[in-house]
Amino acid sequence: MQQLKTKIENYQIYIYFAAILLGVIVGLTLDYTSTLLESLIPIFIGILMLSMFSQIPFFNLRKNVLSVKYIIALVLSNFVLIPILVFCLISLFNITSTAILIGIMLVLLTPCIDYVVVFTSLGKGNAQYMLFSTPILFILQIILLPLYFAIFNKENLFTSIDLAPFVQSFIIFIVLPLVIAMLLQYFSKRTLIIAKTLNITEWLPEIFMSFVLFSVVGSQIHKITHDLNILATVVLIYIIFMIIAPYIGYMSGKLFALETETLRTLAFSSSTRNALVVLPLALSLPDRLVTITTTVIITQTLVELTGEIFYIKVIPKLIK
Repeated sequence: MQQLKTKIENYQIYIYFAAILLGVIVGLTLDYTSTLLESLIPIFIGILMLSMFSQIPFFNLRKNVLSVKYIIALVLSNFVLIPILVFCLISLFNITSTAILIGIMLVLLTPCIDYVVVFTSLGKGNAQYMLFSTPILFILQIILLPLYFAIFNKENLFTSIDLAPFVQSFIIFIVLPLVIAMLLQYFSKRTLIIAKTLNITEWLPEIFMSFVLFSVVGSQIHKITHDLNILATVVLIYIIFMIIAPYIGYMSGKLFALETETLRTLAFSSSTRNALVVLPLALSLPDRLVTITTTVIITQTLVELTGEIFYIKVIPKLIK
């Protein structure tokens, strides 16, 4: 069974592409399914969030101490240098659309906390370091994301947005699954049934990420086709980001003379983003924003998954 799980993890890129392609086909040919698929999105996202948070070792950090230099480099690259890069890209391409701006900021300012671990392993980085970095990355991005929006908010980004659904979505899809996941981890050492339940969650992230991608694309694709002109700009932004971001992680590690495996880890962390975690926040936006913002985020996932195929081959050769 463990061998099957490893295979699923190693081939997850192709599984996600298949889910997206199937979503496009179903959404364009069976447009009456969009309402059903849209109603399934909250369920799939809720289970996905719970399963992903359950894999974050919140209570094992003391047993797996990370290098202080590595932590500083991790924070420097993800929460100082990457936001500067994002600000430069937004300014360079003169992004003024509120929906596009929110989508780009949500997805590029939040480092990945899930499949980046697998990609780091495939790219010959330190997967264990990456795994035990996830609580740090998650906590800091939740704290700093509102600050980034405040700093980037030159045009009063949220003046016309009702924040109540946004906050509600954050509580339902992030806070609640997070608390449940932490309770499962805490009580798994005391109760066999809870321990088995926690083990089952290990199988769910790839499956439900596929379900989320399929349902989101399938329910939104007929709307997206009316906004194809926005994709050209954001795709170019994402490609430039994916070229520069690994170098930022690498140089951050070089400042502290970290070893090769750790430099690769930082390269993957800096360039892999948290699209599926911020997606529920995007889906809570008003109707006039939600389709374009969701399109911007899903597009980043497509570009990123393509980039990861190159990363796992190129990064080990360039960083050695």
